[in-house]
Amino acid sequence: MNSVITVPNALTFLRFLGIPIFIHLAINLEADGWAILVLAIGGATDYFDGKIARAWNQTSRFGEIADPAIDRLYIFAILIVFLIREIVPLWMIVLLIGRDLILGFITLVMSRKSIPPFTVTYLGKAATFNLMYAFPLLLLAQSQGTWGDLAFITGWSFAIWGVALYISTGIGYARQGISQLRGSNVINSR
Repeated sequence: MNSVITVPNALTFLRFLGIPIFIHLAINLEADGWAILVLAIGGATDYFDGKIARAWNQTSRFGEIADPAIDRLYIFAILIVFLIREIVPLWMIVLLIGRDLILGFITLVMSRKSIPPFTVTYLGKAATFNLMYAFPLLLLAQSQGTWGDLAFITGWSFAIWGVALYISTGIGYARQGISQLRGSNVINSR
């Protein structure tokens, strides 16, 4: 299906609208409970937009591009909030944003050479899932008491796995992109 106006794309757009709401709640109001709710809704819409798109045959080029782009925007927004509030160390932020900037550059070059974008892998989805699961827990870990302690341990467990998978898949995507670009240069030089 090639229509842009579909239920999955509406869910994707709803997720996009949650980004500034999350930032406002987490920074300006420090309303962590509401910010966590926005992240949970964002995670649910991310899950259901893909499920519905496949089940209802409503996949679209827009969804293929917008869904991972909004995932990256969510991660970027969360990391900026976490940097401002000093929730995670700077090295983690640099690794995650650096990975996305490098892949963004490679994707841009691939696009200019009419090479299709990366195909998202299962491990890539697992990396994003781990991070999107870790982030609300790390925000919840800012509260005092048993729930905060449990959220801290669980959140960091998911964060460490998420970062490892995110960097690992980033290396894989970069190698794939560079290989495709090299192949494109060989073909174009003939």
